[in-house]
Amino acid sequence: MLAGPTAVGKGTVSADIRARYPQVWLSVSATTRDARPGEVDGVHYHFVGPQRFAEMIEHGELLEWAVVHGQNSYGTPRASVEERLAAGVPALLEIDLQGARQVREQMPDARFIFLAPPSWDELVRRLVGRGTEGPEERERRLATARVELAAEGEFDHVIVNDDVHRATDDLVSLMGIDPVPVPGAVSDATSAGAAAGA
Repeated sequence: MLAGPTAVGKGTVSADIRARYPQVWLSVSATTRDARPGEVDGVHYHFVGPQRFAEMIEHGELLEWAVVHGQNSYGTPRASVEERLAAGVPALLEIDLQGARQVREQMPDARFIFLAPPSWDELVRRLVGRGTEGPEERERRLATARVELAAEGEFDHVIVNDDVHRATDDLVSLMGIDPVPVPGAVSDATSAGAAAGA
């Protein structure tokens, strides 16, 4: 289970897992928010209306759900997670803090990983840089991020997302999967050796 503040790069790390580690099943959340440019229904999210989301809650179809940033609802469909876990497939849920707390109540043996930014300034830069939110929404998300960062201690592990491939490899290592080097990337050990010899 992966959580962290807005704009920390959860989606980017998940995309890297999707590209490099096809053996890991990524849960697809349901949401009432509109799709961003490039997002595909059923791949990035299940985009549903508020009425359908309410029905999913009422029928117990969601493992967790929350209203995020005081605006849109997000939730994890229960059946698909339970099916993968029963089949022994490595599964990753990318969810917010509220959802993580709900999952911990229902699945206390799950591993809870917090994706942290290198710094507050970098988090702000990433949020502003992606350009998908207006000033009011940006301030709402930053206020939520402060609360989420304060909850870091509730998690089993913390990964600092200062390099997407390294963060991805750290995450899959915690899932018991051997990391696969990125072609053309310089490993930390090689970089350290080169720096020491300089």
